[in-house]
Amino acid sequence: MANGKTYTGPAILSAGFRPFFLLASGFAALAVAVWLAIWTGFITLSSVFSPVDWHVHEMIFGYGAAVVAGFLFTAVPNWTGRLPTRGMPLAGLALVWLAGRLASAGLLPLGPVGVLGVDQAFLLLVGAMIAREIVAGRNWRNLKVLVPVTLFWAANIAYHVEAMTTGSASSGHRIGIAILIFLIMLIGGRIIPSFTRNWLVKQGVTRLPVPFDRFDGFAILTAVIALAFWVLQIEGPIATILLGFAGFVQLARLSRWRGERTLRSPLLFMLHVAYGFIPVGFLSAALSAAGGVSAAATLHLFGAGAVGAMTVAVMVRATLGHTGRDLIAGPVATGAFVALTLATLLRVIAEVDGVNRDVFVESAGILWVCAFAFVAGKICLAVTSDKPRRKRPSSAAGHGDQGR
Repeated sequence: MANGKTYTGPAILSAGFRPFFLLASGFAALAVAVWLAIWTGFITLSSVFSPVDWHVHEMIFGYGAAVVAGFLFTAVPNWTGRLPTRGMPLAGLALVWLAGRLASAGLLPLGPVGVLGVDQAFLLLVGAMIAREIVAGRNWRNLKVLVPVTLFWAANIAYHVEAMTTGSASSGHRIGIAILIFLIMLIGGRIIPSFTRNWLVKQGVTRLPVPFDRFDGFAILTAVIALAFWVLQIEGPIATILLGFAGFVQLARLSRWRGERTLRSPLLFMLHVAYGFIPVGFLSAALSAAGGVSAAATLHLFGAGAVGAMTVAVMVRATLGHTGRDLIAGPVATGAFVALTLATLLRVIAEVDGVNRDVFVESAGILWVCAFAFVAGKICLAVTSDKPRRKRPSSAAGHGDQGR
């Protein structure tokens, strides 16, 4: 039985991160490859969304939702002490996610309302299943995680409704990205300094990251207010000042985590680099509010940069740790992260260099596809087997920090 004490099913369905991190990484490569084919005129989709809205929706509510599900279904058992969701319930949830991708791409015979109904079901079920586990485990303090999940679900519905009523989801994508940025600030603000502290202690370093304190709370509150201005597309001096201030506060927050001392651990350094896209994104938003930078530049700094890079860093790290492998990035993951970072930068440059825009967009897309293809391959090797191949003994079981 899936819920028995001894699980005998396939390894891929033994924990939430296994199917969803693999699906997310593989889909991120496939969806952008399809988008490039659409962009260059090789194919068309019969989606209820416009081509651009389909691309943005699938990156946020397709890829992003799968990563969120994988993370939560792995974290919740640690919070509640209960067995993880696995086996057929996990397979069924993965199929619901896949149905949403097919519906959004126009590959199911459904109208706009039908597509909405199929697509929203995944996050609705994720929230319901997490709520059931938290309540059953009487882990009341973590019920608050349902707030961003519910908001993310509502944002997906709003995206569909906006696209149906106006022909474009120009506000929906900013809401979705803002929620993901909030989750990164909240969760990343806990795990990055914690992982960094663990690793630095082993290196004998005495100047350690500052633990989560009131400044972190202030940084998050300031950023949430600034994100509200960005979502509502409020421009002018007040928006510019607020967004710029949020960016500098986030830079100050990042500097407290001693990321410059982690260069010898690429797997750890990736987390700091990924978080760095958040303050840069706020500063770009400030310039955009002042009329100096394209709004698309900010969108890609937040979406491709902060969300894309952070989720890759977390997925690789969690997959290695939870499958009993050494926390070592290796050339594949390191190269993929570098390619993803370059893809983000090229996509931003495309918004500045109007003459060569197409070249930069296509180059960024190719780098993105290659990066996620390699990440998917690395994750696939780990999540489909319970017999890790170790190069040397290690005391870590996914929570320590000996990686390079």
